[in-house]
Amino acid sequence: MALTGVHGKFHHPGVSHIDYKTLDMDRVLTAFLARLWHRGLPSRLSRVRNLDVDTFVDLFLDNPDVFEGFDPDTTTRWVSTHLLDMVSRGRAGEAVAGPRPLHGLSYRFRNSRKSRPYGADEQLYEMLHPQQSNVLAELSGYFFSDVDRVTGAINPGPDTDVETQALLHMVSKAFGQVEDRADESKPRKPYPPLCAEPARLLAEDVMALLHHQNHMPRTVLVDYLKVLFAFHLALYHLRMVKLLPRSVADGAVDPSCARGHEGSGTADRCPYRVQLFVAAESGSEAPAAALAEHSASTWYRRIPAFVQATYTVKKLDEFAEHLVHKRRKLKYPQSRAYFSVAEVLALRGKNHRGERDGFFGQRLNSVLDEEDELPEEMKQIVDLKLDPFDEYIEALMHYKGGYHRRQVVECLDSLLLKNRPGALLAQPRGKRGTRRFVLDARMLEVLLQVTLVRPGPDGHWRTAPMRVDEFLAHLRLRYGIHIDRLPQGDGFSGAQLDDQTALRANSDAFLHRLREIGYYQDMSDAYFTQTITPRYAIGTQEVPAR
Repeated sequence: MALTGVHGKFHHPGVSHIDYKTLDMDRVLTAFLARLWHRGLPSRLSRVRNLDVDTFVDLFLDNPDVFEGFDPDTTTRWVSTHLLDMVSRGRAGEAVAGPRPLHGLSYRFRNSRKSRPYGADEQLYEMLHPQQSNVLAELSGYFFSDVDRVTGAINPGPDTDVETQALLHMVSKAFGQVEDRADESKPRKPYPPLCAEPARLLAEDVMALLHHQNHMPRTVLVDYLKVLFAFHLALYHLRMVKLLPRSVADGAVDPSCARGHEGSGTADRCPYRVQLFVAAESGSEAPAAALAEHSASTWYRRIPAFVQATYTVKKLDEFAEHLVHKRRKLKYPQSRAYFSVAEVLALRGKNHRGERDGFFGQRLNSVLDEEDELPEEMKQIVDLKLDPFDEYIEALMHYKGGYHRRQVVECLDSLLLKNRPGALLAQPRGKRGTRRFVLDARMLEVLLQVTLVRPGPDGHWRTAPMRVDEFLAHLRLRYGIHIDRLPQGDGFSGAQLDDQTALRANSDAFLHRLREIGYYQDMSDAYFTQTITPRYAIGTQEVPAR
C-alpha cells in the first residue's frame, strides 16, 4: 500500500537535510557553491533554455580570439569529457547536468532538473556554518577569488587554468546572462546537531586541505574536496545510524554529543563514534577482505533501526506542530520556529500522553482503513495492543520501512563512493556481491594531504613527515579507520589467530599502497623508522613528526 500525505513524510532535518537518494558529488558541490554565494540559501535561476554540449562547444568555436586553435571534433570531446558533468553518460538519455564545479559561478550554468543535490549541499553548509566562520569564508575566497561580490566584475588571474577560463568566459556571453537570486522561499533552519563532533572534524580537514591551494592544480584540489565532503558526510550518517536509535530508546540525546566532545581531544571518546575495519588490499580474495566484509555488514544491518528511529522523530515533530498550531498547548523554543530532535523526543513522556494517544490513534485508523483486509503481519501488530503511537510507527515500518531502508543504503553507497575513485566501500558486481570497507588510493591521498599539514610552533601551517605507525593511530583515533588492528566493538570482540595473519597482510598491503602513490620509500626494516613523506612542501621550517 502506498502511504501518501502526512503518512508518507519521513525525513527530519534535525537528523539530516539529505533526502536519501543516490548522490553525485559534482552536483552536490555545484549546489553548495550557490549556497556559498547566497550565504546559505539556494539559488533561483531563470534562463531562456537548457544548455547542451553544442552550446558549450559554440562558446569556444565562436571566440577564436580567446580560444585559439580549438577545432570542432577535439573541442566536442574535451567539453563532454572534461568540462561537463553528464547524466547517463554514454547511454540513452544522455544530458548535461552542468559544468564541473571548478569555479564558484559554475552553478549558474547547471540544468537544475538534471543536477539535483537532494539536500546534501544544505547538510554540508549547516555542518560548516556553526564551526569556524572562516571555513566558509576560505571556501568562498577560493572558488570566487576572481569575482567581485559587489559589482560582479570578473578578473581572472594569470595562472587561471583553461577550464576555469572557459567557465568565466561563459558569464560574459549572452547565453550566460542568467537571472540568479537567492531563493528566500526556503529559509535556513540551523537545527542543533545531534553530535557536534563530525562538523568540527569536517571544518578542520577542509581548512587543512585549502592550505594546498597554491601548491596543486585546481582540478586536483576540487576532486580532493569532493572526496573529502563525501567522506565526512558518510561518517556523519554512519554515526547517526548508531546514535539516533539509542537516543530514541533513551528518550534523550547524549549531552556530551551536543558539546562536541571537545574536551577529549580525539574522536574515540564519543560513545557513538564510527569504527570501521578497512581492507588496504583490493580484491575480495585478500586476507583482510572477510574482516572488512564483516565490518560493513555490521553497519548496514543497523539501517532498519535507524529508519524506525527517523520515523519516530519525524512523527513526534508533526505532533509537536499540532500542539503548537492546533491545540495551542506548546510553544516554539525562543528565537526559532522549529524543534530539535531532543525537544521532540521529550514529547514521549507522560505530560502529553492523552493528546498523543488521540492524535496518533486518528492517524493509525486512517492507515488501517485504507485496507479492505489487513495483511497477516499487520494483524499481528494490532494483536500486540501497543499504544497508538507505537502501533502507528510499526504500521509505517510495515508498509514503507523496506523502501526507506533501500533508499538509505543507496545513499550511503554513493557517499562511500562505492567502486569509484576515492572509495571507502567496494562491492563486486552481481546480486551476490558482498560489501566491504576499503581504502582506495584516492581516499588515502586526501587523508594524507589533510594529515601531513598542521600548525607549527609559530602558528603557521607546514607539512612535515610522519611515521607510519603514527599515521595509522591517527586514522583510528580521528576517523575510526582501522587497518592494522580490529575495532573494539562495532561487530568485533578481539582478534583470533587467523585474524592476526590477516592484519599483518593488511599492514603490508597498506605500506605497498603508500609506496604506489609515492608517499613512502623503504629506508629500513625497523618499524619506528618507516616514514611517510609529504608530496607538497608547505612552509619553510620543519616541525617534529607527531
